[in-house]
Amino acid sequence: MAGSVPIVFVACGTPELALDPRRGAELGAWASSLPRPRAILCVSHGWATSLPTRGTTSRPRLLADGAPHVGAEVRYDAPGAPDLAADLHAIARVERDPTRGWDWGVWAPLVHMFPRADVPVLQLSLIEGATPRRLFGLGRRIGVLAAQGVLVVASGAITREAGRVDASTRDAPAPSWAREFDGWCANLLADAEIEELLAFRATGPGARLAHPGTSRYLDPLFVAAGAASLYEHAVGFPVRGFEYGGISTRCVQFGR
Repeated sequence: MAGSVPIVFVACGTPELALDPRRGAELGAWASSLPRPRAILCVSHGWATSLPTRGTTSRPRLLADGAPHVGAEVRYDAPGAPDLAADLHAIARVERDPTRGWDWGVWAPLVHMFPRADVPVLQLSLIEGATPRRLFGLGRRIGVLAAQGVLVVASGAITREAGRVDASTRDAPAPSWAREFDGWCANLLADAEIEELLAFRATGPGARLAHPGTSRYLDPLFVAAGAASLYEHAVGFPVRGFEYGGISTRCVQFGR
């Protein structure tokens, strides 16, 4: 196993996930199979800073940038995690942001996975402009927390093309480039071929379509892979599929 609790990557392609009963049931069933964590450390595609940064509020507000219609309907009152914050500062250089709330990359999946909102949550930012290898290194620094009962949650999407999400395409078939890139990533994770994954821009089929311009939705996966690299683990895919055509819903679990 990847520590006393697994390390996970959660597909969070749109804010509408928070209101989706079908996706929510999948995530809830998955989370119910996991050991109960003492706290959750989440890295999301929605927050990147020049240095890794955490919030400091005891009851972070929900940020709904770009999705006010969803944010108006969602409440998630999980407490902050000051004890986890202290543990984090002991292992890594981390800045503080006293005003930061949780973006929807945090609350949209957690509202289904831990609906009672009784597990403390701390969000850690990604590193703005970081290479996949640097993000992998960040994961290796924080991965030790899994052995202490902390669920490391990386929230993003293995494929997330540019463009506006249209509700009419909710069940549209996935294009070939999305299926190929998603399957390629899954195979590399299963075979622990991490070096090739880190070079996805050069080697990944359909990489330019899967992540045009920026890889911010894929970046959390590199953090999760780095955290998991500290442990002997199996890799599983508890949820998989596509929505809105080219958005992968594949989730990854490192360890049992």
